[in-house]
Amino acid sequence: MTIVAAYLYRNGQRVREISIDEKADCAQDKTEFVWIGLADPSEEELRKLQHTYDLHPLAVEDALKANQLPKVDIYGDQLFVVATTAHLENEVIAYGETAMFVGHSHIISVRSGSARSHRGLRQMLEAAPTRLIHGVDYVLHAILDFIVDGYLPMVETIEEEVLSMEQRTIDTFLGREEITRIFTLRRELIRFQRVLAPMGEVASKFVRTDLPCIDGETRPYFNDVLDHVRRVQTMVDDLREVLTSVFEFSNLLEQQRTGAITRQLAAWAAILAVPTAIAGIYGMNFQNMPELKTEYGYFVVIGVITAACVGLYVRFKRAKWL
Repeated sequence: MTIVAAYLYRNGQRVREISIDEKADCAQDKTEFVWIGLADPSEEELRKLQHTYDLHPLAVEDALKANQLPKVDIYGDQLFVVATTAHLENEVIAYGETAMFVGHSHIISVRSGSARSHRGLRQMLEAAPTRLIHGVDYVLHAILDFIVDGYLPMVETIEEEVLSMEQRTIDTFLGREEITRIFTLRRELIRFQRVLAPMGEVASKFVRTDLPCIDGETRPYFNDVLDHVRRVQTMVDDLREVLTSVFEFSNLLEQQRTGAITRQLAAWAAILAVPTAIAGIYGMNFQNMPELKTEYGYFVVIGVITAACVGLYVRFKRAKWL
C-alpha cells in the first residue's frame, strides 16, 4: 500500500481519514488542511491526486520520475517542492527523493527511495497541536527539517571513520583497501555537496522570497533549516579536507620511512665497503706484494678494517642514519 496516511486536520487536531479522490471542504483560514503521505506511489494514484487537488501536470511528471535535484517551483497559488534524502547503505551514500505539493489547504508528500518514514514525524506534530495549527507551511518546514536532520547522523558516521583512519595513518602504513576507501569517501562527499548546495537554495527561498501558501511568520523556522544545511555543508567541507590531509600525510610518512630505510642501507653498504675493498686488494694474488711477507701483516689489516668499520658506524650513529 503506497498511501501511508491521509488525514484531515482542524485546529491542530486530526479529524478523520480521507481518501485520495476526496476533496475536503476546508476553511479559508489555515487551521484546517489535508495532509496526505505516499511512498513510491503508482501513476494512477498520482493522477487521482492531480485531478482532486488540481496539481500541475509538470509537477506530477517530476514526482513520477523522482530524479530531480532539490528545487521550489511555483504553479499559480500552489508550490511544488523537491528535497533529496540521503542515508548510508553498504558504506556508501544512497539517495532518495521527497516531493511535496503544497496548496492553501493541502500538503501531499511523495517519498521515493527514502529509507526514513514520516510516521514518527506525523506523530510528533500531532502531539503538539499548538504547532500543527499553523497549517501547511509549518508541516512543510517540519518535513524539510526532518530530511536535513537525517543528514547529520550519516555525516557523523563518516566523520568517525575518517578520524579512525587518520589515527591508523599515524600508527602504520595505509593499505591498498584503505587508500581506495579514502577516494571512495571523497567521491561520495563530492556527490553529497552537489545535493547540499540546492537544498540550501531551497531553504533560502523560503526565508527570503514571498511564496504562495507560506506566511511570513514561518520564515524563522525555515531559517533554522537553512542553518542546519549550512552546518552539514561545513562538516562535509571539513571532512574533504581531512581526507586529503590523511592521504597526503600517509604519503609523507611513507616517504619518510622509505628515506630512513634507504639511509640505513646506504650506511651499512658504506661500512661493508671497507673490508670488501681491502680484501679485494689482497685477493688479487699478485706476486710482488711486499705486505704478504710482513710478519704481522694479517693482524694489522684486520685492525685497520675493524677501526675503519667502527669509525664509520659511530659516525653514522651520530648522524642518526643507524
